[in-house]
Amino acid sequence: MKNPRSRSTLLAVLAVAVIVLAWVVVRVGTTGPDAAQPGSRTNATTPVVTSTETTDPASGLPWIAESALPSQARDTLRLIRAGGPYPYPRNDDQTFRNSEGLLPRQPNGYYREYTVKTPGSSDRGARRIITGAPDEKFWTDDHYDSFSRIREGS
Repeated sequence: MKNPRSRSTLLAVLAVAVIVLAWVVVRVGTTGPDAAQPGSRTNATTPVVTSTETTDPASGLPWIAESALPSQARDTLRLIRAGGPYPYPRNDDQTFRNSEGLLPRQPNGYYREYTVKTPGSSDRGARRIITGAPDEKFWTDDHYDSFSRIREGS
């Protein structure tokens, strides 16, 4: 029979190793590149881009890759680039006022909004793309409660 003292030492070392490993896994999961930034809002339907830079420094909003958007949002981006026509002409390509103040402060008329079709919705739904400068586009899938900056071409 083996020495009971060496067996208990081995078990103690293994227990410490398991605790350290669990701590590392939890720590990486809450601070890694895909972790939500303090003050940002995320939900299960908003994909997160995996990148070394997860937050747009200009807006402070999380990045989202264009390829991670729903297909309907990518369709809307194509329409924006083409200049239309838009599915809701009375509502699309209209001024977005940024009343919520979640986007960077800009003069009135700076932002434009575009509807992203929502399958199964009988109205315009909650999904929108907001544009500013030509390379500045934002995504919301919760009717302006939160935004992500779209990383186009990714």
